[in-house]
Amino acid sequence: MAASLQRLTSVGRYFLQRHLVKTRYFNGLPVGPRRLLATPAPHQVTLNVPETKVTTLENGLRVASEDSGLTTCTVGLWIDAGSRYENERNNGTAHFLEHMAFKGTRKRSQLDLELEIENMGAHLNAYTSREQTVYYAKAFSKDLPRGGVQQKTLLNDKSERPNFVYSSCVFDKTSSFLCLAVEVLADIIQNSTLGEAEIERERGVILREMQEVETNLQEVVFDHLHATAYQSTALGRTILGPTENIKTINRGDLVEYITTHYKGPRIVLAAAGGVCHQELISLARFHFGKLPSRDQGEVPAPPPCHFTGSEIRVRDDKMPLAYIAIAVEAVGWSHPDTIPLMVANTLIGNWDRSFGGGVNLSSKLAQMACQGNLCHSFQSFNTCYTDTGLWGLYMVCEPGTIGDMMHFTQMEWMSLCTSVTESEVARAKNLLKTNMLLHLDGSTPICEDIGRQMLCYSRRIPLHELEARIDAIDSNTIKEVCTKYIYNRAPAIAAVGPIEQLPDYNQIRSGMFWMRS
Repeated sequence: MAASLQRLTSVGRYFLQRHLVKTRYFNGLPVGPRRLLATPAPHQVTLNVPETKVTTLENGLRVASEDSGLTTCTVGLWIDAGSRYENERNNGTAHFLEHMAFKGTRKRSQLDLELEIENMGAHLNAYTSREQTVYYAKAFSKDLPRGGVQQKTLLNDKSERPNFVYSSCVFDKTSSFLCLAVEVLADIIQNSTLGEAEIERERGVILREMQEVETNLQEVVFDHLHATAYQSTALGRTILGPTENIKTINRGDLVEYITTHYKGPRIVLAAAGGVCHQELISLARFHFGKLPSRDQGEVPAPPPCHFTGSEIRVRDDKMPLAYIAIAVEAVGWSHPDTIPLMVANTLIGNWDRSFGGGVNLSSKLAQMACQGNLCHSFQSFNTCYTDTGLWGLYMVCEPGTIGDMMHFTQMEWMSLCTSVTESEVARAKNLLKTNMLLHLDGSTPICEDIGRQMLCYSRRIPLHELEARIDAIDSNTIKEVCTKYIYNRAPAIAAVGPIEQLPDYNQIRSGMFWMRS
């Protein structure tokens, strides 16, 4: 279905002139440079992109979907609750609850749940981040009910479960993946049994998972980076929680977390692929209509988390490589400077020894890393949260090249603040747009994009608007924004491994600015 772009803002006018007015005539009117100044602009431009439809239920739960006509369908719950909403005593509860979601409900045993999903050839999954918890399912959409579905009548058989009635349609238990998926998702977040035996079994599973995470040094470094950058705050704690908490979390903690955070205004039911929005609304009303809503109708603000320029060093000379992350404080999802920082992040780029043509890459840091054999790999990152973020670089180096790699990294950061060119920015903008579009390949990443953006922005930003906002950035914007957040700012540093040659913090801090004559 086509979406409409209202021409009300300067960004919209810029996008129309740059991308939509490709011919000399538009709507039968000449639109040359002179004529465009005198001719009233059309009030509406039709774009050949699927529309993201959003509906808010009476209890505040939001239903968002995009019918892209794909043969697959993904539907899930995006909940504004993660480890950031925990305290020191119950840190790890959100992740523990994710593990318990598929261990049986009052309607289904664990075996029944697994068989029901497997028999449809579907996938049911979940994950927890610092600010969100997600449960989602995906499968073929060929059996989805679409607009104009005829009513079905089943024989009264006591062995059959009763039909579910939604608006003008009746679905039996085998008629629709969407029907089953929404029912299962509602069941696991509202009716999980949270049995003591299952809790004890998952306790052991999580403890083994923590041991596996400790072998992933990139995750270890980023946990350390959050711990030092947001020390003594909720974002500084890990998602899995400390071992002592995992050993003591009980059913009461899990129930308390659900009743406190699983409220209508904090949940988004998102779907993408071959979906019908009206039927998704009916399913949501039936299964989630009894979810509690807050009296004020407002989603509570997350606990404040303040950034602290500091460092954590874990020296181990027995390790062959050093794993280092350095970051400055960035901004939250909805901040106007988010897009320029994303372009700046793309300018630094990433590199690995397996890449071909390293000396010919557009990233200057990649060229220097390849020519000087400075590192095994590096990756620029821009991690956003609701009201803060981390912008920086993660690198894997041999012990003898740590100092040089850190020096050239800071040199490139200073170049962003002072001397980045228009051609470099244009290349980064094109690459950023390409990566964003390539990411939205399939119903699952589209559904994830819808759910995340609904929680972060309370709307889905259309691709044409996002493209216009990226195109509006120039080299002066990059210099201004990078100077604001990088130049002469105290970084947070986390390093693990043989880091004897890592410069001390004061020396690294002095590299965050250039002396000007």
